[in-house]
Amino acid sequence: MPLLTFTSDIGQQDFIAGAVKGKILQSAKDFTIIDIAHQLSPFNYPQAAYVCRNAINNFPPGSYHLILVNLFDRKPEHLLLAEHNGQIIGCADNGLLTMMLEGMPQKVVALSLERNQPKNTLYCTSVFAKAFAEHAGGKTLETIGEPVSIQVKNHLRPLLSSNSIEGQIIFIDNFENVIVNITKEEFEEQRKGRSFKIVFKRDEVIDRISDTYADVVEGEKLALFNSAGYLEIAINKGNAAGLFGLQGFSEKQQQNQYQSKQLFYQTVRVHFE
Repeated sequence: MPLLTFTSDIGQQDFIAGAVKGKILQSAKDFTIIDIAHQLSPFNYPQAAYVCRNAINNFPPGSYHLILVNLFDRKPEHLLLAEHNGQIIGCADNGLLTMMLEGMPQKVVALSLERNQPKNTLYCTSVFAKAFAEHAGGKTLETIGEPVSIQVKNHLRPLLSSNSIEGQIIFIDNFENVIVNITKEEFEEQRKGRSFKIVFKRDEVIDRISDTYADVVEGEKLALFNSAGYLEIAINKGNAAGLFGLQGFSEKQQQNQYQSKQLFYQTVRVHFE
């Protein structure tokens, strides 16, 4: 049975998440649906890209992925069906696809929406489900959808210089550990064997990379590279985001911060010496 992951920003407080699964199974009865996350912050593209990218990368080729994130960022004229590295992805044409893949998909087509249908979440789900079922039945993307020029958003890259990297906070997990958009590969390539200081909130400094949270005493701050290979700032059995006033990056949050003049730190800098 084909695997189908489901990721969204619609929450689980009402019937929608369950209704989406029911709508999928009307067209794709043999699919096994796997929930990834439904509490993604609205309008936070870097967060959604991080979660979707690192979930999808761990699924076997031939898996399907339904991503209902910022579905109505603008009035939808069509939806997208993409194929990349053996994964089949359905999402809105809002730029998230290129952020998630860190580039253009290998194949992508537009899924048409009927003019006389209300463009709500369940209708859009039915369009995706039909396309997934057709693809699983042997149809190619080219016979399911139409050629399309998609919206492009570049994924959030750290700022590099000869002696530093400045990263943005892209995710805060359930333990309020802070994930920064600096990968281990980027860190080591920029480091070139030098010593370093990870600096955030003006005066907080970490000068070594831990293997686990237990490498420091309870209540002490640490840095490590998480299972996705991204830099993570944490406190052993503590609340790093809340204690240090750290907040995930998003354009909407930046605008609100400027308006309220409330100070949150959204960047982490690594100095090499």
